[in-house]
Parts: sequence; C-alpha cells; structure tokens
Amino acid sequence: MPRIQPDNVDNQMPSITFRFVPMSREQAAELCGWRYEPPFGLYGWSDWSRMESEGIEFGDSAIRERQYTAAVDDEGRMIGFAQLFPILGVTRLGLGLRPDLCGHGLGPAFARAAAEEALRRASGDAVDLEVLTWNTRAIRAYEKAGFVIEDTYDRPTPSGNAEFHCMVYTGPDA
Repeated sequence: MPRIQPDNVDNQMPSITFRFVPMSREQAAELCGWRYEPPFGLYGWSDWSRMESEGIEFGDSAIRERQYTAAVDDEGRMIGFAQLFPILGVTRLGLGLRPDLCGHGLGPAFARAAAEEALRRASGDAVDLEVLTWNTRAIRAYEKAGFVIEDTYDRPTPSGNAEFHCMVYTGPDA
C-alpha cells in the first residue's frame, strides 16, 4: 500500500497510507461535497442528485465503475480520487485530493501513485493529464511526481476557453 508523505520535512502533516478502490456511490456523493478555496473552487463538482439524475461523469454508475477510483486511508476514508480516462494509446489522468489535504506537500506522492496505478491498469499506455497553466501549485506537484510538459493549448471549459498544459508521466526520476 503506498504511503503518501509530505515533500517538505518541516510540514507537520502526518504521512498517509492509502489504497485505490472502486469508487462507491457513497464516495461519489461525498466527492460532490468537497469545496476548494479560491481560486481552486472551479474544481468542485455539481450537486450529487443532479449528477446522478443526469448521468454526469461518476453520477453514471457504468462510467464510475470503468473510470473512477477512490484513494482511501487505513480507516477507509476517501482522501482523493483518480479518473482513468482511456484514449487510444494513452490513459488521461484526472486527480483530486481532498480539500483539507491540499497545499501540505502530499500532491507529488499522490500524483505519482495515481500514475503508477494507471500504468498498472492499462499496461502499454502512456499516462498524461491536463492542468490549467495558471495552477502553478499543481504543475510543481506533477513535475515532482515525474510528469513533464509536452504541449500547451487552449480548449473550451464551462466558463470559456482556457490555456492548459498537457503533462506526460515519465516516471519518478523525470
């Protein structure tokens, strides 16, 4: 079981042992309640009842089963999630760490573990992710985890076009 430890030894947050498990309906509903501080609030999800009734993302049980996994600690509490979205020859990774765990140096180890989980599940596929170019905290975490920027482009979002980096996982020694 991977152990997440802060990159900064001065950080007082304890290490977290976790494992990836299929995301349950209850965990999906919990995820919809996570709220991030500005400017990261855009990473929040819609209301669970809406997502489920409209079959949006993990609100659709078949999509949840195929693409979403929860990262849980030793007590079974969800500490994060990963979406493993298959594209021809690539697994696109979507990540989320529970809001109260963000900004404590856990991101690189969490991202690395999620990338390794994606590689394990889809052997032979490359693993990449998209990150908004203004999100320097996430970019630093992903670089420490072994991702490198491969491309930068604009693409549509619910609030208009935004600039993204596509980062490819090259391993922990990148």
